[in-house]
Amino acid sequence: MCKTNIYPDSGNAFPDSQYRITNKINGLFKTYIFCCVNIDDQLKTFFYLRDNDIMTSLIKKSRLFCILACLLIAINTAFAGENKILPAPKKITEHVYAWIGPYGGPNTDNKGYRMNLAFVVGDDAVAVLESGFYPQMAEEMLTHIRKITNKPIKYVINSNSQADRFFGNSVFKKQGAKIYAHAIELQRMKENSSNYMAFIENSMKFKEDSVKPPTLPDHPIEKKTRIDLGGGVELKIEHHKAAHTPMPLIVHIPVDNVVYAGDILYSGRLLAITNGGNIKQWMETFNYLKRFDQALFIPGHGKPGPLSSFQKSTYDYLALLNAGMAKMVDDSVDMQDAIDKLDQSEFSYLENFEDLAGRNASRAYQEAESAAFD
Repeated sequence: MCKTNIYPDSGNAFPDSQYRITNKINGLFKTYIFCCVNIDDQLKTFFYLRDNDIMTSLIKKSRLFCILACLLIAINTAFAGENKILPAPKKITEHVYAWIGPYGGPNTDNKGYRMNLAFVVGDDAVAVLESGFYPQMAEEMLTHIRKITNKPIKYVINSNSQADRFFGNSVFKKQGAKIYAHAIELQRMKENSSNYMAFIENSMKFKEDSVKPPTLPDHPIEKKTRIDLGGGVELKIEHHKAAHTPMPLIVHIPVDNVVYAGDILYSGRLLAITNGGNIKQWMETFNYLKRFDQALFIPGHGKPGPLSSFQKSTYDYLALLNAGMAKMVDDSVDMQDAIDKLDQSEFSYLENFEDLAGRNASRAYQEAESAAFD
């Protein structure tokens, strides 16, 4: 049940969202109505020493029209603010901007915004890092980018094949952007797109069949790639091994010493082990990131920071799953008992722990069991 507040002028109880909208309308209306006073003054001056009846009639009509117009503007502005998906992006460094999303799964409250997204601005072009969960989100990304720069958006990087990383591609494709992803991730996108479409419709409560097949990357890569945005701003794109997904991309912006690591890194919320990911390789990929000395890392979920700030929430948690389930398999403990016995409480402070801990343990056991037969 939503909380209520008492609207001060009436004593009536309103839900929080209605209370916020009412206050917005009230404040905006007071601002816009100021123009009506100015119109009155201008009409009085214009008709001074002229026909007083004409002046009075015109003032009444103009005042009524202006009040109605201002009220409509205030209402539209208030509701438009309530319906937005994304806040304004944060400037991370001189050339890098990012949306640092809240935690939790995608739902109608957060409108699917619960991940990090970014873009990089050079002298000649813009590169977008992830295109969002669905096209409307990408449209808002584009709107925000255009408030900061009019440079052409020439590149989009999908760091992995999860739905929140590439379902907005169509919006930037229309801008003429080339879309990059690792070839292995591209294949996974193709295989999972139908399931993702249903997932987006279900989690966002969209109409059935309203989510269309995504625009897939048109520049699959399998080796290190450089993209020049002009003015010394360059993206160095590479990969190492599996992590959350089979072959995620790592994007380094040397001029600012920023590394966009995507879902290789998590903080603030529990990471998720997915089909196609690999715990041991994920640990190796984390260690690979240590070569970017003193860099600022932007994770897929959580606040940017040095690599050390992701040690516990990413590497240490993976190490617990890996070692714990390997021992369970060695001791011939069956899967459900192993899941129940594995103590993950050290990480219970992380968001989504109750939702993901059991599933992660299950997949870790299956991975350990598979390794035991190799």
